[in-house]
Amino acid sequence: MSKLRSYKKIGGDYRYGDESVARFINAVMLDGKKAVATKIVYDAFSIISERNNGEDALEIYRKAISNIAPVVEVRSKRVGGATYQIPMEVKPSRRSALAFRWLKIYAGKRGGKSMAEKLAAELMDAANDQGASVKKRDEVHRMAEANKAFAHFRF
Repeated sequence: MSKLRSYKKIGGDYRYGDESVARFINAVMLDGKKAVATKIVYDAFSIISERNNGEDALEIYRKAISNIAPVVEVRSKRVGGATYQIPMEVKPSRRSALAFRWLKIYAGKRGGKSMAEKLAAELMDAANDQGASVKKRDEVHRMAEANKAFAHFRF
């Protein structure tokens, strides 16, 4: 039997007290520069609040993350010399990690503005079921749907 891992609990961030936001800040962080990552995320949240007439940025963030997070993904498994792409459910911790990663990547690929503005734009698009990160989630779901025939190979 495998040994269960106990992960270190990270507390909430200092502005919202939300663990998810703290984990997102850690995902945005590069080279250990947490203060820079925190400023980027909080600036993005303030931009979201401004553009949505004072609507709660945290709610938009949560909606965006839930829209980006994949439910199923494909994993490779080798069976009898052939490799199959097997659709599997995604664990909740991996769901949020993938959502954070895709959000960071596709926000960074947006054109020319500051990272806070790009992140705010991607979060607002994701909350409205648009944007590149939601497209990535749909692509992952489409792959899983296409390989549904191999679901009986689950491990």
